[in-house]
Amino acid sequence: QVQLVESGGALVQAGESLRLSCAASRSFFNMAWYRQAPGKQRELVAHIAGGGVTNYADSVKGRFTISRDNAKNMVYLQMNSLKPEDTAVYYCNANSGPISLNYWGRGTQVTVSS
Repeated sequence: QVQLVESGGALVQAGESLRLSCAASRSFFNMAWYRQAPGKQRELVAHIAGGGVTNYADSVKGRFTISRDNAKNMVYLQMNSLKPEDTAVYYCNANSGPISLNYWGRGTQVTVSS
């Protein structure tokens, strides 16, 4: 059974940093972080492909960094200069290609106070 387990969410103040981690039960080519704020749709935050190519939502460019450790089947999201609008449940996502199954973790709550 495939599992994605997120950790690292917390309550922090604006301007602080957090590092989220996602442990996968097996390797995936594509790994990503999404977030969903109350009353809003889930949105892509950052994506990293197997070769290390990354892309980010415009709202987090320059503040967030996604990385992966392929040996450990881990993906990370370093979040700096956090803003109240970053408050959301952050979900780990993984798949092995455009026509493969998409897997989701249960999410981790990030709350940024002003």
